[in-house]
Amino acid sequence: RLPLPGAFQIENALVAAGLVIATGGEPAETFAALAHLKGAKGRLEFVGERNGAPIFVDYAHKPDALAKALEALRPYVSGRLVVVFGCGGDRDPGKRPMMGAIAARLADRVIVTDDNPRSESPAAIRAAILQASPGALEIGDRREAIRASIAELRRGDVLLIAGKGHETGQIIGKQVLPFSDHEAVAAALAGRVA
Repeated sequence: RLPLPGAFQIENALVAAGLVIATGGEPAETFAALAHLKGAKGRLEFVGERNGAPIFVDYAHKPDALAKALEALRPYVSGRLVVVFGCGGDRDPGKRPMMGAIAARLADRVIVTDDNPRSESPAAIRAAILQASPGALEIGDRREAIRASIAELRRGDVLLIAGKGHETGQIIGKQVLPFSDHEAVAAALAGRVA
């Protein structure tokens, strides 16, 4: 049993197991070890739960990665698949509406927030995403978006917080301000300000 969600995780684990076996590893031990595998930080990482609804953080900051993360979580959803994400500034602006459309198509609840706006207007970045994601909720402050998404979770829901993954800073203008999706989730679950 592999304790990581998603077909791509299975593919990666099988490649790793194949390499171990090809270099002399014992097949039975190798496959038994997969049951204890821990994923990479910020890559479809389980970070907590509320009301029985699991919360995942993923680095998905490109259209294909966002689609794969949402598709990987869909089999675990009996309620709503909720996604919180934004797009970085000073990067490919063409991906913003693409990611909005992907979120609208693959998630049941979309919350658009800030990622790393850099020198661009955060509101303009969000607007580009929102034009392709009708019905999405806009919450610019990422901590507040995470807090709000967690507050509305019900049993059967799954929450994906996408875009930053393992990152520990948010780039606004020329400053890198301390920020971690992991810490924001922990604070929201504990009922405190991050």
